[in-house]
Parts: sequence; structure tokens; C-alpha cells
Amino acid sequence: MQVQDIMTKKVLTVRPETTVREVAEILVNHKISGVPVVEDDGRLVGIVSEGDLMSKEILPEPPAEFCILGAVIYYNGLREYKDAFDRMAANTAAALMTKKVITVKAYDDISDVARIMRDKHIKRVPVLDDEGHLIGIVSRQDIVKMLL
Repeated sequence: MQVQDIMTKKVLTVRPETTVREVAEILVNHKISGVPVVEDDGRLVGIVSEGDLMSKEILPEPPAEFCILGAVIYYNGLREYKDAFDRMAANTAAALMTKKVITVKAYDDISDVARIMRDKHIKRVPVLDDEGHLIGIVSRQDIVKMLL
């Protein structure tokens, strides 16, 4: 069975300039756990999940460091620390979204998609056409429904 056989074709989306509050309202009101972020032409640029929204409320952990002669040298986690602060200050979908999104094509096999979702611990996968435009989304629930 292919992705196109079970994907949701009418996908709720937001624009990069959508406020974080509006994104949260969409997730809560529609009882979904994430929403794709698309440009005017329908090209996917990211996704905002409940986890992304929760990261706004979590204080970042300081990066690993050591001191030599009074100088502090960061040797691990500095980029993650900066990214966490940027997420805390985010006020638009573009500033909060995950940019490296795992995507699939409509003709991909469902078992491959299910494996990706399980292995990567993700709840939804956007479906793109060959030009990178959003044409659907597959969630864990879509796969579970298929079993019925």
C-alpha cells in the first residue's frame, strides 16, 4: 500500500508569519499535534509541533565548559544552547518551526513510512510532490486506521 492511499489530503497549514499563539490555538482547537509551515506557493518550509511549543517554556541547559587561567571555554552544546534561547524568544512560526523536516512522497510504501516514524520518534510526516509542494500528511493515526 502506498502513502497516497491513506494520507490526509486536506491539511491544515500555517504561514511563516503566523504567531505562536495562533499556532497553539490551531493545535488545540483541531486536536492535532503539529502543523506544516508553507510559503504562498505551497512549498513546505518547516513544521511546528507541540514539542516545539513546549520548548518555549523550558530553560536551556548551559553548554559544557571548562576554565583555563580564568577563561571559560565551551566545548560542547553551544549551538544547542543558542537555538534553545532563540526558541524561547520566538513569536512566529518561522522562528519556532523545525526546519529539517522528514518528508515522504505519495508513491512511497506505507511500511517504509511507518518504520521511519517509529525510528525517528515522529508523529506525522508531510507528503510532498516532486517540486516540494505539500500535498498531504500521514500521521500515526492514519497508519493505525489502515490496520482496521
